[in-house]
Amino acid sequence: MQLPLRIALIIITLIYVLIILNAVRHKKMPISYLIFWLFTGLVLVVVLAVPGLINIISSFLGFEVPANMIFCLTIFSLFYLIFNLNIRLAKENKNNVSLIQEVSMLKKRVEELEEKQK
Repeated sequence: MQLPLRIALIIITLIYVLIILNAVRHKKMPISYLIFWLFTGLVLVVVLAVPGLINIISSFLGFEVPANMIFCLTIFSLFYLIFNLNIRLAKENKNNVSLIQEVSMLKKRVEELEEKQK
């Protein structure tokens, strides 16, 4: 990869990291996701800064083609992200059920109090 392209990609990745930090600062993203996205950004910067790193790691791990390692890591990262989101979704669904039950009980209590006042 030529040096100008590598520099451009590093700059784009640093902008990506700044956008993530800005989203957390403005409370558009929870801090728990910050770790995952910052890690991916920092890994990209390191891989772009060190020219042969992907080739060295992929040959050490036994991948014949470095692109196969990148695809494998991407797939596992997406599995992790999907699993994490499913856990959060299940927790939010449980919270929604609890809130619905609480609102229903409060609604019933208000109706009972209104009947007593009549």
